[in-house]
Amino acid sequence: MAEPSAQELNSGTKPVDPRHAIDEAALAAWLEANVDGYAGPLEVRQFKGGQSNPTYQLVTPSRRYVLRRKPPGKLLPSAHAVDREFKVISGLHQAGFPVARPYALCMDEGVIGTIFYVMDNVEGRILWDGTLPDYAPPERRAIYEAQIDTLAALHTVDYAAVGLADYGKPGNYFTRQIDRWTKQYRASETTKIDEMDRLIDWLPASAPADDQTSIVHGDYRLDNMILHPVEPRVIAVLDWELSTLGNPLADFTYFLMNWVMPSDQRGGLAEIADLTAYGIPTIDEAVARYCAATGRDGLPQLDWYFSYNLFRLAGICQGIVGRVRDGTAASAHAQLMEARVPVLAKGAWAFAQKAGA
Repeated sequence: MAEPSAQELNSGTKPVDPRHAIDEAALAAWLEANVDGYAGPLEVRQFKGGQSNPTYQLVTPSRRYVLRRKPPGKLLPSAHAVDREFKVISGLHQAGFPVARPYALCMDEGVIGTIFYVMDNVEGRILWDGTLPDYAPPERRAIYEAQIDTLAALHTVDYAAVGLADYGKPGNYFTRQIDRWTKQYRASETTKIDEMDRLIDWLPASAPADDQTSIVHGDYRLDNMILHPVEPRVIAVLDWELSTLGNPLADFTYFLMNWVMPSDQRGGLAEIADLTAYGIPTIDEAVARYCAATGRDGLPQLDWYFSYNLFRLAGICQGIVGRVRDGTAASAHAQLMEARVPVLAKGAWAFAQKAGA
């Protein structure tokens, strides 16, 4: 039997994992009191995709909602701040940027055990394979161009005008992020990896000067957005848990990692011999389109940014390994993350060497 695809593994909902069960009666009472237009009865299901904050579909006779909560159990400091997610999507919704409509935030842990928020359930396509195997070349290009244009639109939102001036610290973004992921890596470390130790020394010493501040998503990729059911248009960007104010190039170069990641890394494009014939913009075309939309005249040497992004991914994966160890990770395939960390570290160090390390 064929292995299930990423699309099949991650799409749709399932019955709620017993570890993430919630008091549905208490939730229904809270929804009645806090969400305009809510009317039960309520059915609760859990989304299959996603790893970090347990995410539920709330089904009522007239509409569907999405609930995201902080996971129960021991957590790393500052992780899983769903109240921050609610704040950023509220500001972006006000700015007309494509996010799910936010309804209400619950800071009372007594309702379902942890804080949570409720937003609209946006109906559309979530695609899990960046090679877009089910689409023709012109559709692939249109989807990639929509992703680039949407990210450029995020980076040009006037964040102060929508109440997000205090959403992060402007300046020194890269050095602060390197420090953050170094701390997470050290707190979750399970084996010694030489390349990670070298990167922890080299990256902060070689970081480029911060030239701009914008809202950054922090995990901007194809499966963190909902496309219109038939048009090549992004109708909602999801999973804002790593968002902050920061350098937009960190966000854009993270998105560019698709072009240098092998295809076994959830649809990387590195092994497609002729991107133009396949219908996906080349990395140079992607850079040119983003720069035109954001008023830049080109991007500096990308190898440093690629090294930084792979290091950060290694830190994120190691954090998941730590949560498996501590019994708080949400999905069974999280153990596979442990094998990814040294691979990411080696890749990051290879780009560091290209950048002069």
